[in-house]
Amino acid sequence: MDFELKSLSAEQAAALSADALLVLVPEVASATAIKGPLATLIEQATTSGDLETGVGKSLSCYRVTGVKSARVILVGAGDGTPAAVRKAVAAGMGLLKQPGLKRLVLWLGALSMEPAGVSAAVQACAEASYVYTATKPSAKARAVTDVVVGVPQAAAMQAGFDTGVAMVTGVEFAKEWANRPANHATPSMLADAARKLARKSPIKTEVLGPKDVAALGMGAFMAVAQGSAEPLRLIVMRYNGGEKGSAPVVLVGKGITFDTGGISIKPAAEMDEMKFDMGGAASVLGTFAALARLQPRINVVGIIPACENMPDGQAIKPGDVVTSMSGQTIEILNTDAEGRLILCDALTYAARFKPRSVVDIATLTGACVIALGGVRSGLFSPHDDIAVALQQAGERALDPCWRLPLDDEYAESLKSNFADMGNVGGRAGGAITAAKFLQKFTAELPWAHLDIAGTAWKGGAAKGSTGRPVPLLLQYILDEAARPSVAESTTGTKVPAKRTRKA
Repeated sequence: MDFELKSLSAEQAAALSADALLVLVPEVASATAIKGPLATLIEQATTSGDLETGVGKSLSCYRVTGVKSARVILVGAGDGTPAAVRKAVAAGMGLLKQPGLKRLVLWLGALSMEPAGVSAAVQACAEASYVYTATKPSAKARAVTDVVVGVPQAAAMQAGFDTGVAMVTGVEFAKEWANRPANHATPSMLADAARKLARKSPIKTEVLGPKDVAALGMGAFMAVAQGSAEPLRLIVMRYNGGEKGSAPVVLVGKGITFDTGGISIKPAAEMDEMKFDMGGAASVLGTFAALARLQPRINVVGIIPACENMPDGQAIKPGDVVTSMSGQTIEILNTDAEGRLILCDALTYAARFKPRSVVDIATLTGACVIALGGVRSGLFSPHDDIAVALQQAGERALDPCWRLPLDDEYAESLKSNFADMGNVGGRAGGAITAAKFLQKFTAELPWAHLDIAGTAWKGGAAKGSTGRPVPLLLQYILDEAARPSVAESTTGTKVPAKRTRKA
C-alpha cells in the first residue's frame, strides 16, 4: 500500500480525484475546518440523525454534489484521540470493499490532529486492507492500494506519518513470515529473509549454523533442534544508526518455526497454529524492516535463534539434562517448554554486545493467554525504568503490554534434584515461572521479557498473525534514540548508564 501526506482543506479534499473519500467527523467539528460541499453534507447528515459522531458510526454516500470522488464515507471519530482515529478508520475501511476501488483520500482536517493520530490512521488503513497471498495465489489483492492522507498542515504531521508508514512496513513484514506455513518458513528461509533485508539498507546480517552454535556451547538451543531434519540457524542482525561504539538495544526473538511439543507432544486440535510460534522472530524481522525505512539515530541488534521442535528418534526426552551456553545445567521436564531453552542461550550470547537494554520477545506460555487474553502482551523486568519505558511505548503505539511480577519465590518451583534448574515449574503462575527461568540467564543485563502468546496471532475465522508487537518495539527504540545511551563518569570516560532494579 502506498501512502502520501498532503495539506488539504475541506474544499481541496472534495475536489481531489479518487475512487473514495473517507472523512472523519469529530463530536464537535470546527466551523473553520469544514467548508464547501463537505460542510453541507455533514450538517445535513448530523441534523437529520443519519450520522452519529460516536466512534465508528458511519454513513456511506454516492455521487455527492460538489465532491469529485464517487463515494463519500463519513465516520464519527469521537474525541479524535489516536485510539478513536484507529477505530474510526477501521470502520470506514470496512465499507470500502468494492472491486475497482484503488485510490482513497482520507481527510483528517476536521480533527484536532496530533502526529500520533496520523500514525494511527495510516496503520488502520493498512490493517483493514491487508491480504495474505504468499501461498494463496487465488486470494484477491487488497482493494485499496493508494491512500492520500489529508491534514491541515502536512509539515506538522510528517513525523507521525513517517512513523506510521514505517510501522506498517514492519507489521506487514512480520505478518508475511508469521502467516507462512512451516514448510515455507523454515529456519533457513528466515535467515534468507534477514539477509535480504540487509541488501539495500543500513543492516548487516550474520547467520550461524549448527557447527558455529556448537562451538559457542549453546547446548540448550542445540537440544531443541536435534529432533528435526531442518538445521538450526542463529540469525544476528545489526542496525548501526547511532554513534560508533554506543550501546545498542538488543532484541531477541523466539524462532520456533514449528512446535509439535516434541516428545511431550501437543494435542492435534489447532496444532497448525504452532506455525505462529516464531512470532517473536517475526517481530524482530519486522522491526528491522521498519528501522531500515525510518533510520533513527540508534544502534540495534537483533538475535533470532531459529529451529523446529520435532519428536523424532534423536529428540530430547523428559528427564534429559543439557548444558546451556552460560554453563548452567537444565533438566528437561517437558519438551514442550522449548522456547525458553533456545532463548536462554540467545540471551547469554546477547551479553557480548554490552547492550543498553535487552528485550526478548516470545510466544512463550499459554498461561499468559489465560492471564491477559489477546489485548495486552505480558511484560516482565526487574528493571523499573525499562519496564516503564516499554509500557509507555506500548500505550503510545496502541500496542499495549502489562507488567507482571518477578518475585523470587516464583523460582522455587524450578528447582531440580539433577540439574541447576528444571525447565518448567508447574501450572501455577506459568507465565511468571517461565520469565523467572529466563532471568537466570540475564545476570546483570538490563533485561525485559515480552510474552506475546496471546497477542501475536488470532485464531478462529480471523486466523492470522497480528504483527504485534512491532509497533511497541519500534516506538520503544525511537524513544530510546531520544535518550543518551551512556553517562559521563567523573573521569570523563563513557560508562553505561545505570539501570534501576526492583527490589
